[in-house]
Amino acid sequence: MCRFVIYKGTSPVQLSHLLTRPCHSIINQAFDSRLRLDHRRPINGDGFGVGWYDTVYDEELGSQPCIFTSVTPAWNNANLIRLAEKIKSPLVFGHVRATTAGSLSLDNCHPFVFGKIMFMHNGGIADFHLIKRKLQSGLSDEVFNTVQGNTDSEWAFALFLSKLPNPHAKSFTPQVLQQAMLNTISALNNYAEEAGITEPSLMNFCVTDGESVVATRYISSRQDEAASLWFSSGTTFSEYMTGGHYKMTKADKRENIIMIASEPLTFEKADWMEIRTNNMVVITPKMNFLQIPIIDKFYVSPSDPAALNRGTDFAAAKGLLSPRNSLAPVQGREPAPQIVI
Repeated sequence: MCRFVIYKGTSPVQLSHLLTRPCHSIINQAFDSRLRLDHRRPINGDGFGVGWYDTVYDEELGSQPCIFTSVTPAWNNANLIRLAEKIKSPLVFGHVRATTAGSLSLDNCHPFVFGKIMFMHNGGIADFHLIKRKLQSGLSDEVFNTVQGNTDSEWAFALFLSKLPNPHAKSFTPQVLQQAMLNTISALNNYAEEAGITEPSLMNFCVTDGESVVATRYISSRQDEAASLWFSSGTTFSEYMTGGHYKMTKADKRENIIMIASEPLTFEKADWMEIRTNNMVVITPKMNFLQIPIIDKFYVSPSDPAALNRGTDFAAAKGLLSPRNSLAPVQGREPAPQIVI
């Protein structure tokens, strides 16, 4: 399955510090994932994408993000390495893909874009073919015709766009993006229930308008863990030792940098915290970080003993989560972070 990373900062970051230089960067995770036990497809080599917003608004260029995608393996793309060394941005989405649905094509590479909105997905909509026609029938002609690929992820994005009051708006509040995301998940669950689908769907979605970020760690199950999702925050993110060893520095209480990732980019255990299953995280334009439970029939309160007994087998079988305490260090590298739930 896929891996993604999100960066939002008060200052722009050079893309190479996220994508290529760290020894456990999103690109290296494409072939050396520590939180993935998918022996059927052990690498994320079915293309990649990176999207970013300009540091300074330019009226001629507009407010929409720039997207670079390729169907070549991310670790073997010279253009990506060159671009990453020369581009800076305060808000970056990066994604490496292992296809489970849809063909190997540029149209199926994340992030997906509509106007100033950018969207990524890690997971899978169960038995999507059974709900695809119903989902499509509820879309406007405009949104329907924006879909160029054939994956469940892009149709989920189209559904999200349909839940926005105005997808062409020049600005979106965090609350508008949050509500549209909740409505998207609710609609997908309703479609699945109507179709009699019993297998859980893994819905780690993330969306941004260039100012706010909304991401979910979600599974339509009360018994299973969702695909892994972590966050890190601090004042600086930098290399402290040669060989691509990075860490997050917290000089004070300010949050100059917030990162969200399917898998930690560093081996510093103190850098990363796991986002709870069936929770939404919101990064506001003022760099406030909010973690909000998604309360529906699949939500289990942290005070409920059942919250401690969610199983990891389903997500692990999909290659999206390792069983507890199964992460082993690779020779010559520091130990990978342990999952603590």
